[in-house]
Amino acid sequence: MTNTELTDALTEAAEAEFMHAYLTGAPAAARERLGIAAARIGGGVVVSMRDDPVNYWSKALGFGFTEPVTRELVGEIVAFYRAEGTREAVLQIAPSALPADWDDIRAAYGIEPTTRWVKLAAPIGQVRPAGGTRLRVGPVGASDAAEWAEVVLRGFGMPTEGGLADMLAASVDDPRCHPYGVWDGPDLVAGANLFVHGPTGALNAGATLPSHRRLGAQSALIAARAEAARAAGCRWLVAETGKPADGAVNQSLVNLERAGLSVRYARQNWRWRAEADPAA
Repeated sequence: MTNTELTDALTEAAEAEFMHAYLTGAPAAARERLGIAAARIGGGVVVSMRDDPVNYWSKALGFGFTEPVTRELVGEIVAFYRAEGTREAVLQIAPSALPADWDDIRAAYGIEPTTRWVKLAAPIGQVRPAGGTRLRVGPVGASDAAEWAEVVLRGFGMPTEGGLADMLAASVDDPRCHPYGVWDGPDLVAGANLFVHGPTGALNAGATLPSHRRLGAQSALIAARAEAARAAGCRWLVAETGKPADGAVNQSLVNLERAGLSVRYARQNWRWRAEADPAA
């Protein structure tokens, strides 16, 4: 088993599918309150949260493999966001899927570069998380779902009110999701999720409360989810995290690489904003 057996298409599809699952799996009241909508366009996934309090959840991703990325395809994506009244969204396209005329395409819609993320992956047999923790690690069930969702959101610095926590908590019931938590005594202090998509296990939603960072919680969560991925028959473990600035350190990236995942590529993210769109 070699890294060449995992394609960019599989890597991107896992991320696209868990984003789609989070938003479309939200309870009806949360979908209405947050203005959630989703569509499948050109082989990719487009999700929108019109009333997103943190401007994070509206994303278009997984494109360039079933169909090429063209000006027409980007026009369909942008038209979806306009119809939903979404103010801004991020397009996430793997470097291998960007067309030669991408600069012309994005200029037509006022799309600008924003953050850069790195995609990591490893054959499941090569994932060997290191380090331990004094904290207790275990799966999250229905009785812990609400608290788990709030801890994950707080760990990322996101608000827990307004429907976001309800949306995240609902994912616990999705059979493709395998959420885990970390407890300090009776207190849940960290959480993360594994999303199983075919042969791929996607690590996501890993966050720790500020009070319990640097105690090994995230390394322990990687280990627990790697075992869950093995049990689910996954051949690959994939993840994404922010690319640190020169001279800076992203502890999530450190933890993932220490566990045996390798960087496959850095992906430039692209922001569309309604007010900057010359085609609007």
